[in-house]
Amino acid sequence: MNLKNEIWQCGPGDMESMKETLYKILFLEDEPTIREVLTEYMLMSGYQVTTAERGDAAIRLVREQDFDLAVLDICVPGADGFEVLKCIHANRKKTAVIMLTALEDEKTQVKAFNLYADDYVIKPVSPIILLKRMETILRRTAGQPGEETEEQKGLVLKEEAYCALYDGEKLPLTLSEYLLLQTLYKEPDRVFTREQLIMSIFNEDYIGNDRIIDAHVKNLRKKLPASCIRTVIGVGYQFDRSTLN
Repeated sequence: MNLKNEIWQCGPGDMESMKETLYKILFLEDEPTIREVLTEYMLMSGYQVTTAERGDAAIRLVREQDFDLAVLDICVPGADGFEVLKCIHANRKKTAVIMLTALEDEKTQVKAFNLYADDYVIKPVSPIILLKRMETILRRTAGQPGEETEEQKGLVLKEEAYCALYDGEKLPLTLSEYLLLQTLYKEPDRVFTREQLIMSIFNEDYIGNDRIIDAHVKNLRKKLPASCIRTVIGVGYQFDRSTLN
């Protein structure tokens, strides 16, 4: 893919959603052409972009600043993208993360989701598709200013804010974990296959093994107050509301 040429192939319809925002983006990429072109696309979309070409530099930035979203390459000098991801999870839990990498093996993808990445995008990627995925994640994860938490007992899903509460406390879910919980929670009598759950989270964009759902379920179970996700051997998963009573 020739990224520089693709900038000029983008039509008005592709850019109509690009407007000034207040979202702050951290972009870690060591390859100059990719960094330059994708940064230009992000700026054209109105994002405030801070770039880094080394992982250790990105870690310093994470410790010094708040970001709404981080787009991280994995194979970079200084410290790899996973180390940056760990730093974000430890210090900036509200920062969403997209891993952007040429590594497409299942083991690496599972590792990323186990470390609480929100999305995993394989290079080469269309800049417009990357922007759409960024837009979708930010729409779902960015909180509304002044939003108050209702003191409600039990598990409550707030669909407009894409967050889950338990006894009024917000659960620290990634976007993918929230969407998985939402899908299961809405139809407690239904057993979902892994493929159906992938479609509910990633739609048709996901390329990889359906076992990635197992990693999400494992992480989600750690964050829920009860064992309300039941494994149906040979089929998939089901939500069990009785465990929350």
